[in-house]
Amino acid sequence: MDAAIARRKLCPDHSLMRSKLNLFTFLASVAGIGFIPFMPGTFGSLAALGIYLLLPGWLFSGTGLLWYAAGLLGFSVLAALISTKAEKTLGHDAGSIVIDEVAGYLLCVIWMPHNWLVGVYAFVLFRVFDIAKPWPVKQSQSLPAGWGVVIDDLLAGVYTMILLQILLKIYPKFFGL
Repeated sequence: MDAAIARRKLCPDHSLMRSKLNLFTFLASVAGIGFIPFMPGTFGSLAALGIYLLLPGWLFSGTGLLWYAAGLLGFSVLAALISTKAEKTLGHDAGSIVIDEVAGYLLCVIWMPHNWLVGVYAFVLFRVFDIAKPWPVKQSQSLPAGWGVVIDDLLAGVYTMILLQILLKIYPKFFGL
């Protein structure tokens, strides 16, 4: 009997998950990653790291950077709109909404060289700032609807980006350059 209870805690009731699954919750959870029952934000950030590593390097320099910035802006607005819709089913700033982690992570690497070391360092630092929520990250969560969900991660991405840029200027070898 105790094993069945423990299994239910580790494996959430699939019928409950299915009842909450629609197009917006599917997208907001990044194809269901946000429904992992522990550390969904970390898994969402890992998905963002994977996306970053799959992106072509030309997007991070020259005119490619303009395309990247425009795409990120569009993605961030879309993430806020999707989060607004998903909150109606999942609740305010539900942990299973992780599309905001993807937007925040992709912002923190925008002016960095494209390599796996940058990706890993960005992942670690982004998680630190996203969890610690220094001012004004925490306060931004009170913005209405999906904007509060996404803006706090974008601000954590800005903090990460600033620190990464400082590290890049001080010691580029840290990034394998």
